[in-house]
Amino acid sequence: MTDSTTPAARPENPRFSSGPCAKHPGFSLDKLADAPLGRSHRAAPGKAKLKAAIDRTRAVLGVPDDYRIGIVPASDTGAYELAMWTMLGARPVTMLAWESFGAGWVTDVVKQLKLDADVRTAEYGTLPDLTIASDRDICFTWNGTTSGVRVPNADWIFDERTGLTLCDATSAAFAMDLPWDKLDVTTFSWQKVLGGEGAHGVIILSPRAVERLETYTPAWPLPKIFRLTKGGKLIEGIFKGETINTPSMMAVEDYLVALDWAEGLGLAGLVARADASARHVWDFCATRDWIANLAEEEPTRSTTSVCLKFTEAGLPDDFAKRVAKRLDAEGVAFDIASYRDAPAGLRIWCGSTVEPSDVAALMPWIEWAYEAEKSA
Repeated sequence: MTDSTTPAARPENPRFSSGPCAKHPGFSLDKLADAPLGRSHRAAPGKAKLKAAIDRTRAVLGVPDDYRIGIVPASDTGAYELAMWTMLGARPVTMLAWESFGAGWVTDVVKQLKLDADVRTAEYGTLPDLTIASDRDICFTWNGTTSGVRVPNADWIFDERTGLTLCDATSAAFAMDLPWDKLDVTTFSWQKVLGGEGAHGVIILSPRAVERLETYTPAWPLPKIFRLTKGGKLIEGIFKGETINTPSMMAVEDYLVALDWAEGLGLAGLVARADASARHVWDFCATRDWIANLAEEEPTRSTTSVCLKFTEAGLPDDFAKRVAKRLDAEGVAFDIASYRDAPAGLRIWCGSTVEPSDVAALMPWIEWAYEAEKSA
């Protein structure tokens, strides 16, 4: 497959998957040797590891001292489902969806919880109307992982509000600045921007969210893994490392090692790496007339899950998949086809663990694969 027209430079790490994402630079399995395997997570070593993960998450992300942070089952999906099932129904709710995961939250609220929600959707590449009354709960994703569209800021959220904001921030946390004063419930999984191992979610609660939990009882039954209160009071142990169910201490150790790396850069450094990688893709698209960012407006472009579309008319329906397959076979880019529910195109993960130099090296290969498939 390789010939004289192929680019000279290659990405050193071809892993551009949007989840699970690339491990951080310098990662090796021997760094996980301190994991307390074969021990109860309720024993002192396990509890200390879990509490360290919570405390260090707070420090890196700048989470306010009066916000609670908990580690919960089932990745970001479990964390966000937990939030919806325990807190929604107390007030009218507006659901915002502009990609597949946001659409999934809409389905859960309308069809499972059967709430009469104000549902606002937008096509891939755009945002819905963000003008929402201050007395409504709001459910939204900060960064649409499958569309590459993010909210440009939180100015549309009222400072003085009586509703809660529930933010799915799984491909934003650690790569974008999150305004904690505007967010009441924030969820993410460490498998995204920090490249951790899967299966665990993180939920962050403001004092207002805790108040909702302690004063509101949903009309529907709650599974055990969703229960954050007992006797009308928050189960504080969950937010000190006493997890709802058994966590993988290997995955927790992997997260702690990722935090070692993240602490060396600080949040500003993590954000800068993602910004630099995304800029390589944006600049490449700006000088070609056959490829473009799926996000229609520049302020809404994701800096992590950068989604692209081929714009030339007459290309076969499977053209993008063929380009992605060719790059995979060449060993320069793995897993960059667009998400199965998204428009055909490419999705390049530019989160903080990805080296910007690898993204820069990938760009000529995308052009090479495009030209090769056109002439195939």
